[in-house]
Amino acid sequence: PMFFFLVNLSILDLGSISVTVPKSMANSLLNTRSISYPACVTQFFLFLVFISTDLALLTVMAYDRYVAICQPLHYEQVMNRGACVQMATSAWIAGIINSALHTANIFRLPFCQSKDIDQFFCEIPPLLKLACSDSDLSELGLLTFSVFLFLNCFVLIIVSYVQIFKAVMRIPSEQGRH
Repeated sequence: PMFFFLVNLSILDLGSISVTVPKSMANSLLNTRSISYPACVTQFFLFLVFISTDLALLTVMAYDRYVAICQPLHYEQVMNRGACVQMATSAWIAGIINSALHTANIFRLPFCQSKDIDQFFCEIPPLLKLACSDSDLSELGLLTFSVFLFLNCFVLIIVSYVQIFKAVMRIPSEQGRH
């Protein structure tokens, strides 16, 4: 399971780099600093997919380590091939849904100025500055949802590692703990 999750993590890391670096290199070679609206939407969506899925997958990997260390006799039952595929698929689906919600929330706003963004990377703050309408509600919704997602994953990771730490500290011998 660990290698299966590491392959997924590697794909996510490769994807997140592949979304930003080529545009940056093209802008450097062509001596430009802008990104078109369709390219911005695509880059924004894909980057959020990879980053959100990365966070969800790290949470799944923390659970995998918890089961391996705290319930070693049940590990093969709990972390079987089907369960690993379901967890990885759930992480990818959560990332896609999170990204779709964020992308739809940002790009539903009307833009007053040119739809070319004067950067190589399509970020939320420059996009919100281009919006004609009041974007405070959109910013609050994005911030709330992102904090909720991040805190849930963070808490689950911390809880799993606290349980692992407690299990290791219960091992009576120094050599066993090592």
